[in-house]
Amino acid sequence: MAYSRKDFLKLSGMGAFALAGQAVNACTKEAQLQKTVIKPNGISFDSTIGLVAPASPIYDPAQFDEMLVTLQELGFNLKLGKHVRDRRGYLAGTDEDRASDLMNMFKDDEVEAILCIRGGWGCNRILPYLDFEIIKSNPKPLIGFSDITSLHMSMFAKTGLVSFHGPVGKSEWNDFTKSSFKQVLVDGKPGMYQIPEEELYNAYTIRGGKAEGLILGGNLSVLVAMLGSSYVPSFDGAILFLEDVGEDPYRVDRMITQLKLAGILDSINGFIFGQCTNCDAGANSLTLQQVFDDHIKPLNIPAFYGAMISHESKNVTIPVGLASSIDADTLGFSINESAIA
Repeated sequence: MAYSRKDFLKLSGMGAFALAGQAVNACTKEAQLQKTVIKPNGISFDSTIGLVAPASPIYDPAQFDEMLVTLQELGFNLKLGKHVRDRRGYLAGTDEDRASDLMNMFKDDEVEAILCIRGGWGCNRILPYLDFEIIKSNPKPLIGFSDITSLHMSMFAKTGLVSFHGPVGKSEWNDFTKSSFKQVLVDGKPGMYQIPEEELYNAYTIRGGKAEGLILGGNLSVLVAMLGSSYVPSFDGAILFLEDVGEDPYRVDRMITQLKLAGILDSINGFIFGQCTNCDAGANSLTLQQVFDDHIKPLNIPAFYGAMISHESKNVTIPVGLASSIDADTLGFSINESAIA
């Protein structure tokens, strides 16, 4: 096909525009890697920990008291939020009261870290009631997983504060979970995350390779429920980590598709799925691995399934928002620096 000078100039301009776009995208990813973050102070096992219930309650009073005993046996001094025992259906009290407890812990000089007692549902509802300027001015470790994803994402998006995707108060504080927590929040060492040999049966590489990027993510369902809001940070160049519980493969497929349609999957440098607890395929279903093969493998980025990020008993503590590295061939990832100031 013959091209006129006009056609040639037009095509050249398009090519230059495309190259410029690629350069801008590369700069955006580099800027994300170098994003200025706020690190909280570390803690010890005799620190004063504020307990809050920003989502659902612990329904059984005996389980609540058992949690308190476990945390005290770890050595923590506990300060309970005013509404931490409240119940309002599947919520731990009103939105305003749950938000108030969280904000009061950030403002309380005696409280050195904030531990959410459990996830469930409700954190998205309290986001409009949070004062992110106060949070930014009083940086403390916020710890939790599952529905606490809302707080991790919004705090990083609004303040740059590093928070910690880790155990909740009612978690099983076994040796594995405690060791990861100690490594990151007490010892201040860069997190190293390898799957224990006895858990490798449930892990696999989706796409091999290595990459770096800010580590962002959490619970898949909660993250998807935040899309389109101002509480979601940029995922350009990020290592995206996800987990979920009780979701059929078609639902995981639907949510992963939503991440793709929102442009997130096409912007990330790496992908980690922890575990999907009770997400087994039934009759006439794709498997989770087929879902990942359909959506993640074509991205040509390092990706794997089976990290110790889940609703299971063994859980790692991940500082959300720090530079990280993924090695999908060895089914591992790491944080490149200390998470505490």
